[in-house]
Amino acid sequence: MRPQSIAVLGGTGFLGTRLVARLIKEGRRVTVLSRDREQHKHLLVLPGLTLENCDVYQEAQLSEHFRGKDVVINLVGILNERGFTGSGFRRAHVELTRGVLQAARSAGVTRLLQVSALKAAVGAPSYYLSSKGEAEQLIRESGPSLDWTIFQPSVMFGPGDTFLNRFAGLLAAIPWAFPLARPNARFQPVLVDDVVEALLCCLHGGASSRQTYQLGGHQVYSLREIVALVAKLTGRRRWIFGLPDFAARMQGFIMDFVPGRPFSSDNYRSLTIDSVCTEDGLARLGLKPQSMPASARLYLGALEDNARLSHNRASAGRKQAIRP
Repeated sequence: MRPQSIAVLGGTGFLGTRLVARLIKEGRRVTVLSRDREQHKHLLVLPGLTLENCDVYQEAQLSEHFRGKDVVINLVGILNERGFTGSGFRRAHVELTRGVLQAARSAGVTRLLQVSALKAAVGAPSYYLSSKGEAEQLIRESGPSLDWTIFQPSVMFGPGDTFLNRFAGLLAAIPWAFPLARPNARFQPVLVDDVVEALLCCLHGGASSRQTYQLGGHQVYSLREIVALVAKLTGRRRWIFGLPDFAARMQGFIMDFVPGRPFSSDNYRSLTIDSVCTEDGLARLGLKPQSMPASARLYLGALEDNARLSHNRASAGRKQAIRP
């Protein structure tokens, strides 16, 4: 039987690198499309993986690379844009999805897996969520020739994430007290590997055809509880205090101009919607989510050990300094 042939957009990112590794392990033929193949040549250590240069915003190029593929997986997403008008979000989420749909139709590909975001919806308060919602609408209205499945994960965590690790970095950089916007915003964080398993369950369609799956972890946390957990796991004692909304909006505005944008006005608007599932998509797929504290301890715990060693060294140094 011919192995399934899959094209992946966004295969070099946090979720994508884990997904393509599992696809290869399970015997699929995987083509990862990238604008700069040279930056991601480390992926070529995976036997059976093809890494191809492609401007994913050019429909003709996409169509050429999609030919002969059984499935297209679109993982592309951005949390912040360079400007402030939403055009960056629309390009990455809406315009790209429109091009993917047209290219798939032209190339004869009939199966699409799209990773969106929990609470994505047309008219959502943030550019991020509303553009993701518009992309979903395009897929649902694409016609009977396309067999699609949409995944809506809450915030994802795992080794190398930009969620728990970002808070760990901020806690290390900010002593004593940690100001937090929207501390009562609620999340249902899901392990990245659980999202990978969900995608693998739906490669062939069947019962998952034309379905949308909300993907969340086993527990709901407030943002304050998440930051407190990171502080505990990394050995950083901090007073975490919530900012009033006017101060949080000001924080977002100021951070809009900070390189890397650790927080932004659009992030603030996303936080006004709780990222909590209304149905258990993992259970529908026969999957059980893994615990965030247990999983995060495996990769954030090293930071706690380093912090403890640094504290012990500093204490030893002080004792030597005062020794008569």
